[in-house]
Amino acid sequence: MTKSHEQQAADVEERLNEINKRTGRNMPQAIGTAVLLIAVILACLLINVQLFALLVDIFMVLALWELRVDFAVGGFRIPFLTLAICAVGTLTAVFYSPDHIIAMGACTVASLIIVAFMATLNISFGNSLDRALENKALSNGSTGSAVAATKHRSSIENVAVSMFTVLYIILLASCIIMPLTFNGHPVSHAILVVFMPALSDTGGLFAGAWLGKHKLSPRISPKKSWEGLAGSVLFAMAGAFIVFACTYESNMWATRWWVPIIAGFIIGIVGTFGDLCASMLKRDLGIKDMGHLLKGHGGVLDRVDSILLSAPFICVLLWATGL
Repeated sequence: MTKSHEQQAADVEERLNEINKRTGRNMPQAIGTAVLLIAVILACLLINVQLFALLVDIFMVLALWELRVDFAVGGFRIPFLTLAICAVGTLTAVFYSPDHIIAMGACTVASLIIVAFMATLNISFGNSLDRALENKALSNGSTGSAVAATKHRSSIENVAVSMFTVLYIILLASCIIMPLTFNGHPVSHAILVVFMPALSDTGGLFAGAWLGKHKLSPRISPKKSWEGLAGSVLFAMAGAFIVFACTYESNMWATRWWVPIIAGFIIGIVGTFGDLCASMLKRDLGIKDMGHLLKGHGGVLDRVDSILLSAPFICVLLWATGL
C-alpha cells in the first residue's frame, strides 16, 4: 500500500529535521544562502576583480560589526569605526600598492598602533547602544551570566582584544587580497581562497552528518568528528584538482600535480582548526552564533572563519609554487 502525500511529506520533514539536528543548522536556508553567495562572488569575479576586492571590504566591515556586538556581551569595547577605516585602508593598499607585501606589513603595524591608542580612550557609542548590543547578543543565544559577570573591563583588556581583532580580521583578510596580485591568475586564486574552504566545510558537514561517530573535540565543538575532518580534506582536495585542471595550462601538471593534494590537506585541516577557534571564542563569550546576517549560516564570521585561517597558507603555497 502506497503512502499518502501527507505521510510522504511528514517522512521528508522528519528526515530533514534529523539532518538539521545532526548538522546544527537549517539546511534548506544554508543551501539557499550559499547559492546566493556563490552567485554574487562569481559575478564580481567575472565582471571585474576589483569588485571582488570591494566585496571582501564589505564582508570584513560586517565581520567587525559582528565582533563589536559579540565582544559587548563579554563587556569588551573595541573601536569599531577605527577598525573599519583601518580594514578598508589596509585591504585597498594591499590591492593597489606596487609593493603589496610592504603595504600589508606597514598598514597592519599602523593599524595596531592606531587601534591600540583608540582602545585606550575607551570611547563608547553610548550606554543605550551598549545595552542594545547586549540585548541583541542575548537574543542570538548568549547566556545572561556571560553579560552579568563581565560588565567592567580594564583598558588593557580592551586594547588586547582590539589588537587581536586587527590580526584576526585585517591581517588575515589581507591574505585573501594578496593572491589577486601575483602570477596573473586572480580569478583562480580567488576561487581557491574563498570557495575551497567553503567546499571543505560542506564536505565536513555532510561526512560528519552521515558518518560521524568519533568526536574530534567534544568539549569545543560536539558536532565535529574525525570522519567530518576526512570529508573536509577529500572535498577540498577534489575541488582543488578541478580548479587547477580548469584554470592552469596542462604543461604545469607535469611538475605541479602534487599542489592540489597539499592544498586539500592544508584547507581541510586549517579550515577545521579555524572553525574550532571560532567555536572556542563563542564558548568563552557565551554566545551561540557570531550573528544572524546569513540565513542558515549564523553570522558572517561563522561563514568566513575557515577562509580567514586558510588564506595565509593558500597564499604562501600559490606564491611558492609559482601558480
